[in-house]
Amino acid sequence: MTDINHVLVIGRLTRDFGADPRTFFYTTGGTACAKVSIAVNRSVKQSDGQWTDEVSFFDVTIWGKTAENLKPYLVKGKQIAVDGYLKQDRWQKDGQNFSKVNIVANSVQLLGGGTSAPESAPAPQNYGRVQETYRDNPSQVPPRMQGNYMQPQQPAYQTTAPQQQFGGGDDFPEDLPF
Repeated sequence: MTDINHVLVIGRLTRDFGADPRTFFYTTGGTACAKVSIAVNRSVKQSDGQWTDEVSFFDVTIWGKTAENLKPYLVKGKQIAVDGYLKQDRWQKDGQNFSKVNIVANSVQLLGGGTSAPESAPAPQNYGRVQETYRDNPSQVPPRMQGNYMQPQQPAYQTTAPQQQFGGGDDFPEDLPF
């Protein structure tokens, strides 16, 4: 059986992106890298029956065009969904072994809440409540995101009354070739 390493978390950014120069940089090969931290709340029922929130903090690494595209929108308190995998980094310092697990994002989706992007950043042009997903591979970007024009989204609901699913025999013309 194949091993699976897949994680999906929704949380809020813990700090403004770009406040620390180590949060966004380019590798020597020219690939953009963004490092953010998110807080994820989980409700836990205590032994006395009371519910409390338990907070976990996760470091997330975002690579490539995804990092570049999201740069102006990653502000403290902004809720994001991260789909990715876990990666364990190991290193030695002064003869001691260290390790840290972080999330490497395959895609990041901007969700509601938090503060908006800085005024210097172009505002995303959404029609209605469209949630934008950014991926590393440009071919995976939804067509509405390509170029400078965003097409209005079609409603996901049916606007006309549903037709009767099983009508009488009059629904089919007699001259069909089968």
